[in-house]
Amino acid sequence: MDRSTMKTARTDAQKAVRSLRPDPVIEAYKKDIDRTLLRENLKLTVDGRFSKLQDFARFTEEVKRARRSSRG
Repeated sequence: MDRSTMKTARTDAQKAVRSLRPDPVIEAYKKDIDRTLLRENLKLTVDGRFSKLQDFARFTEEVKRARRSSRG
């Protein structure tokens, strides 16, 4: 292996190690996220996720209607 190839390999290895280090900004946000809910949703099929989204949209509309009717 010549010097140029060795330098390139070393640089590539250094980049790989840096990419494995946790990003402090991402780590700061991760502490406030319940990843168990994300995992549970990812277990669903696409149709299952859309169904949950539709259910949520119906619920929010129902809450809006209830709020409007309670205000008079």
